[in-house]
Amino acid sequence: MKEITLKVGGVAPEFTLFNQNEKEISLASFKGKKVLLSFHPLAWTTICEIQIRTLEVKKAVFDELNTIPLSLSVDSIFSKKAWAKAIGVEQTDMLADFWPHGDVAKKYDLFIEKKGFCGRANILIDSEGKIEFIKIYEILEVPDIEEVIKFIQKE
Repeated sequence: MKEITLKVGGVAPEFTLFNQNEKEISLASFKGKKVLLSFHPLAWTTICEIQIRTLEVKKAVFDELNTIPLSLSVDSIFSKKAWAKAIGVEQTDMLADFWPHGDVAKKYDLFIEKKGFCGRANILIDSEGKIEFIKIYEILEVPDIEEVIKFIQKE
């Protein structure tokens, strides 16, 4: 598992990316809310589908917890749009970290250079833009979203 240099308590790197509907999404626009960045390697893969559909299924829970779930991968906007339609994701923003290729994943120390995609991780950012939870997963591991939800509920 990759070691990252970002730490709990540190400031989350700012970014602006397009979602599957070609809308610009900036981390800064969510000040006052928590943000869950759910990084996944690639669209159109089974484990990534489970990860992203879980965010969609838990959307109401995240709303109650004042938390915005965002999925990120190095896929293009067009791939994200087709994939969202194929797997029935309508409410969760699926961000395209396509160009510059993996730039945001690199800012978060999650880009895997040899493979050309990002690792799998959940990073929770508090309402002030500081990192409060980081969990890195093996590429073939489905992230436990309940662990993140329980962490938020404890606060």
